Formats: sequence, C-alpha cells, structure tokens
Amino acid sequence: MSKRNFSEYSLLAARGMAMGAADIIPGVSGGTIAFITGIYEELINSIKSVNGEFFRLLFREGIKSAWKHINGNFLLVLFSGVLFSIFSLAKVISWLLEVYPKMVWAFFFGLIIASALHVGKKITRWDMVNVIALLAGIAIAAWITIATPATTPEAWWFILLSGSIAITAMILPGISGSFMLLLLGKYEFILNAVNDFKMDIIMIFGAGCLVGIITFSNIISWFFRKFPNATMALLTGFMIGSLNKLWPWKEVLSYQVNSLGEEVPFLEKSVSPYNYTEITGEPNHLFSVLVFALLGFLLIFLFDVFTAHQLKNKKNV
Repeated sequence: MSKRNFSEYSLLAARGMAMGAADIIPGVSGGTIAFITGIYEELINSIKSVNGEFFRLLFREGIKSAWKHINGNFLLVLFSGVLFSIFSLAKVISWLLEVYPKMVWAFFFGLIIASALHVGKKITRWDMVNVIALLAGIAIAAWITIATPATTPEAWWFILLSGSIAITAMILPGISGSFMLLLLGKYEFILNAVNDFKMDIIMIFGAGCLVGIITFSNIISWFFRKFPNATMALLTGFMIGSLNKLWPWKEVLSYQVNSLGEEVPFLEKSVSPYNYTEITGEPNHLFSVLVFALLGFLLIFLFDVFTAHQLKNKKNV
C-alpha cells in the first residue's frame, strides 16, 4: 500500500464523502462508489487487517506498527469523509428526495447502469459458474427491492444487529445498506437519530457496524482471492438487480405514518413513465429524468476515461 501525498489524501476524503452520500440513499451502495473509484480491494484488505496480528503488534511493538498494519491513514481519511458526509448531508439528501425524488433516483439509476458495465468489464472469463453468479446476484438484489419492510423492535440488541447487517450491505456494491435498514424497519429511526444527534443510538448502531464490517471484510476478501471472476459477476448482478429500487416512476401501493405523524409511502411498484401520469395524475418529468440519468451515466464514463488516462501516464513515467 503506497504512501499518499496531500492531494491524494484529499481525493480519498472526497471518495469517502461520495460513499457517505450514497449510503444515505436507499438503493445506492457506498461499496459501489468504492469499487468504481478504485479503492474497494484496499478498503476490504485494510478492514480485515484488524485481526489478531493487529493486537499483537499493538501490545508488543506499539501503536505505530499496529497503525501501519491496518493501513490506518487510509481508513482514517476515508471514514472521516464518510462520517462527515453522513452527518452534514443527511438533511440535504432527505430534502432532495422529498422535493426532487425523480431526478435523484434518475441520477443514481444512470450511475448504477454505468457502474455495472464498469465492474462487468473486469470479469476476464465468462463460463457457466460466472453466468449463474451473475443471475443469482440479479435475483437476490431484485428480491430485496420488492421485499416488504418489517415492523421491528427498537431495543438496543436490534439496533446493534441492524448496524451489522446494514454495514455488510453498504460495502457490497449494488446492495444498499440504507435499503436493508428500510427492510428492517430502522431507516427512518436511524436517520432521525443522526439528524437529532442521539448519541446513545448512534453509538450502539456504530458498534454493530464495527462488528459487521470486520467480520464481513474477511469473507469478501476470501471470495475475491479464491473466485475473482465469480465474485465480480455476483457483484455486477447485485448492481443490475438493484435498478428496480432506483426506477424513478413508482406507484404507491400503501402508506404508513412515520414518527412525526406524517403519511409516507410504505410499499411501491415500478411503472412506465406514461402509465405514471395516468395512475398518479402527476407529470412524469420525462425529459428532466432522462437528463439526470444521462448525467449519472456520464459521471462514471468520464471517470473511466480519467482513470485509463492516469494509468497510461503512470506506465509512461
């Protein structure tokens, strides 16, 4: 893991902020952002380094050796960006989803399509196993997007469990940690805790996240090492399957009352933009949606071009 200069750490913090912003939105994964920005494997390997060797180094050789073992500077800068984004953008993202929902969903719809193509290109060989992995990823993610959210307890142990499950999804490209919280009935509960700085809830949820991310990073790292193509195909499938959640035009099937006494959508299904107007009586904003979807797609396309240019320059040096 090479040393970084100030500008590279600044870019790393910006990637963390992008991951945090993505994790707030149900249907978008911070893991997707990590993957397309080229830091995913370093992130997983750094997290899984918090192991027995880390504690051995900590007690025998001191903080400096232990910090280097876990790539501490990388993790500190990245997760500082993630946390800054979550705490500073939670209200902004909530407002955008309330006022401009179709444009937000469209932007990420385009972004995820381009991301799936970006990740799919990394698969070096297609065989039956990889095709099955791709289809399994699509099926799992699609099922998650249509599953019915549950009514669950607010006890500390369930908040801890929710953190473990959500963080596992957050570092999986295509599987949204926020949407998993929706299914667990804890998305609004946790978002309100962040907005209101309820530190007891935040700390319990954070502890669950810590346990979940350390455990799962070892599992996903093993799969990348043993079955790289099948793992990449599965992750590509997750992204494709998640597109149903990001579809901008939804028919609300049922509502629920949130903690503020407001009636909010509970169950939704995707409909065509033309049927949307007929069903809801609202404009479909087709042109604006297409523009924002294209912007999301172009963002990843331009990143691909920029990354290829950087790699070419490094080879020529």
